[in-house]
Amino acid sequence: IVTWNVGSAVPPDDITPMFGPNVSDGNIDMFVILQEVNSMINKRLKDALFSDQWSELCMDTLSPFGYVLVASQRMQGVLLMVFSKFCHLPFLRGVQTQSTRTGLGGYWGNKGGVSARMTVFGHPVCFLNCHLPAHMRNLEQRVEDFESILQQQQFEGGTAPGVLDHVVFWFGDLNFRIEDYDIHVVKCAIDSNKLPLLWERDQLNLAKNTESILDGFMEGPLNFPPTYKFDVGTHTYDTAKKRKPAWTDRILWRLRRTGSPVPTHNASLQTQHMYRSHMGFTISDHKPVSALFSLHFPFRVDKPLVELQVNKEWSKVSDAVVRYTIASTYQRSSWDWVAIYKIGFKHYKDYQVYVWAKGEIATQVTFPEEDLPRDDCEYILGYYSNNMNSIVGLS
Repeated sequence: IVTWNVGSAVPPDDITPMFGPNVSDGNIDMFVILQEVNSMINKRLKDALFSDQWSELCMDTLSPFGYVLVASQRMQGVLLMVFSKFCHLPFLRGVQTQSTRTGLGGYWGNKGGVSARMTVFGHPVCFLNCHLPAHMRNLEQRVEDFESILQQQQFEGGTAPGVLDHVVFWFGDLNFRIEDYDIHVVKCAIDSNKLPLLWERDQLNLAKNTESILDGFMEGPLNFPPTYKFDVGTHTYDTAKKRKPAWTDRILWRLRRTGSPVPTHNASLQTQHMYRSHMGFTISDHKPVSALFSLHFPFRVDKPLVELQVNKEWSKVSDAVVRYTIASTYQRSSWDWVAIYKIGFKHYKDYQVYVWAKGEIATQVTFPEEDLPRDDCEYILGYYSNNMNSIVGLS
């Protein structure tokens, strides 16, 4: 998981270091990325007419390594993206996104929360980003906004209607500050690497002991310097307004709440392997923060809803036939389709060609000769479910 408030900054040429040193070896199953970007109206209109730069850069960075955009949600300046290795796509189901505005009394989306939920190999997981109110004095408002976001975000169908009915990853520019100490004490503690002194007065750490809405949320040790606020283009803390450094950018997690309608044997265990900042980036007054987790499930759904049978090599037109079998639990739609994707595709609409998978009892589709790709490349076939808004079968 990566969180970064980049403000109005133009993306750098290379963001690969944010994804860890071994992004190319494919050992990571999913990447979840939050970018806090420019929310001014003229910028949003431009992004609506053209694809926004940050989404394109993330897709261009990850797709060559076999990662596909599974879900994205934008609320003004808050952009949440979930990527997965393409082989996992049939097992990420029930993808839904939500957004909740809390800025200007709920009318403006510069503050609030966006989420993406899905079942991952049969287990409900929710990624919740929040951008909470700024400034030292607004601690109570931050907690109230978080509670409001949790109450308002409800998902349709299934047995996990609320955020806390999932395994939750909660992250973003949460804007919690360091209480009591003045700026000189804070900077001195940072310079002398006495970070535990600052942990004791961190507002989020303090609130976890007093606010019931934060019960169960866990966080790894903050063994990196505060990631806010820097002079843009430097590694120097704010010299203009002289605001106190703080750990505003955080990544927390929470196991599913007890009493959830989901059976308790579905419970999973998380291990956090890494929690770090990326101090080398200087385009923003925030530094990016990332965390690496593994999820351990007692069982996993490993049978796709649609299984595709196809010749491994297509060398003549008659090879372009795809047979498929559909699970009895799967509800077909007349808007389902089968598509040819080039290896390295970016998202489910990034196909070379598709054909409709129509008919209640149809079990195969044929691609017309004039639509077949002409490049001598490696391709994969995917069955897209209109009802589930995701790819549910891969060759």
